[in-house]
Amino acid sequence: MPNIKSQKDRVVQAKKETLHNKAIKSNLKTVVKKADAAIAGNAADRDAAIKAAVSAIDKAQAKGVLHKNTASRKVSRMARRANKAAQA
Repeated sequence: MPNIKSQKDRVVQAKKETLHNKAIKSNLKTVVKKADAAIAGNAADRDAAIKAAVSAIDKAQAKGVLHKNTASRKVSRMARRANKAAQA
């Protein structure tokens, strides 16, 4: 446990930031799973689900939860799966 006041503050901030990031990641996983299910099931709302997932990925990247390249990779792979499913 830290003795210095500024380090005590950093511990509190780190906990708060961890909870915030965890909430964003959890929501991101949920939206991506819904989009993947819509792609696999060839659902009517597939485009809306993909758009929502890409938006969530971009927001997570903008907030610093995801690295820029990680976000790009996730979007690219989702687009590839969607295009493959649309052709089949």
